Amino acid sequence: MTKVEQLLTSIEKRFKDTVECKLANGQLTLELEPSNLLLCAKILRDEAAFKFNQLIDICGVDYLEYGIGEWATDSATSEGFSRGVVAINATPAPHEENRFAVVYHLLSTTLNQRIRLRVFLRGEPPKVPSVIDIWRSADWYEREAFDLYGIIFDGHTDLRRILTDYGFIGHPFRKDFPLIGQVEMRYDATESRVVYEPVSIEPRTLVPKIIRRTGQTENG
Repeated sequence: MTKVEQLLTSIEKRFKDTVECKLANGQLTLELEPSNLLLCAKILRDEAAFKFNQLIDICGVDYLEYGIGEWATDSATSEGFSRGVVAINATPAPHEENRFAVVYHLLSTTLNQRIRLRVFLRGEPPKVPSVIDIWRSADWYEREAFDLYGIIFDGHTDLRRILTDYGFIGHPFRKDFPLIGQVEMRYDATESRVVYEPVSIEPRTLVPKIIRRTGQTENG
């Protein structure tokens, strides 16, 4: 039995039906409800079988239209080089009700083992308890996920933007956020300040195409 399989056995024995365990490509992932996050996190940090003393990353995920398939474009064909991605069957998104998730990557420096937690969130704004009192490194990571995805970390003492500007509108890593943004900024020399204005870029769809010389056939 490999080390990660031993960890999986310990997790299943300790948590029973509280979490769902998934082992793929040597990576163990625990899926749990937001209400169970803090208790599970403390157990994973403190108990001798786990000792996950270090939180190395937190990231948000937006599953909007996940599993539905192709990019929505006006002029692309259903096949060939004009497609941005390989077509997937247009089935309902498996996480339609739980659009957002927060993923935690944990490391045990004592036992040299890793684990990943994934918490699916419901509602708008999506909300999850802060783990800042369990791992202090969560401070900036939670602020980043709040800034980019609009995820609320309940209990965080200083939840404010960290990457975008103070007056930024929206959350740029959400799948429905426009690629050209909401506003543009420039420095106005007459007013001696930065001003924000509506975006002047015309929305357009970027679709890869094959460029051929006039008269060139499909085979050259």
